[in-house]
Amino acid sequence: MLLRREFLGAIGVAAFGSIKERSVKVETVYKSPGPAPNGLQATDEGLWVLDQKDNHAYLIEYESGKILRNLKTDSVAGSGLTFDGEALWLASTYSREILRTDAKTGATLARYPSPGAGVVHWKPEEARRSALAPPPKPTPPPDPSKPAPPRTATGAHGLEWRAGKLYISNPPSMRIYRMEPKTFTVEYDFPTAGNRPHGLGWEGDYLWAADSNYYGFHKYDPKNGKVIEAIKLADSDPQPHGASIWKGYMWYCDEMGVVCRFKL
Repeated sequence: MLLRREFLGAIGVAAFGSIKERSVKVETVYKSPGPAPNGLQATDEGLWVLDQKDNHAYLIEYESGKILRNLKTDSVAGSGLTFDGEALWLASTYSREILRTDAKTGATLARYPSPGAGVVHWKPEEARRSALAPPPKPTPPPDPSKPAPPRTATGAHGLEWRAGKLYISNPPSMRIYRMEPKTFTVEYDFPTAGNRPHGLGWEGDYLWAADSNYYGFHKYDPKNGKVIEAIKLADSDPQPHGASIWKGYMWYCDEMGVVCRFKL
């Protein structure tokens, strides 16, 4: 795995400085309504969950996990979602698109290319695994006489909406983008402190981003990309993928099928 110190050295430690880390107590709240949750968005109606295997968007009750709405979407291995007050925005990872989706029917209203799409920088064997994942199956060593198979390009993983702007986290480019949704152009972007940024959530004027390889969260000042602090999860905790903040709690999901939370 690309170590955090190596990654910071590669892009310049001056971009982030000394990051203060703290630990938290994680609660597994319930099983996800779908087999592999990968995106979360907290709303007044309930908690939206986007599943990367069945590509359904579920609206569920916060405390019980009861399904209030179940929408089949056009996302392909969907990794993130947000709500603009009228419609859902979905990160369709393997089609490398951002979809604006009807929040009542799941129908696609518009499609846009994902900014920063490409191939991630870490090798498959270097990616951090969830503590809940079964042991990996043994695989034969690669044959040096044969070329390595091409790696699949992917797109955005995390989405958030704020004041008419769409924020997007992207692992291949290792950046967070602020988009003007009417023209779908990048207004501003900044590098992330980890190499696998995922779910996003607002805490006041600051933007938290989960990072699945860092196994924790970074809190950014979105005006300049400065990291304010970091939360490092225990190795035994579920792995952070989708994330959202609701009433002082960080809610997040592990793609192994659980929804979790901790107090910020």
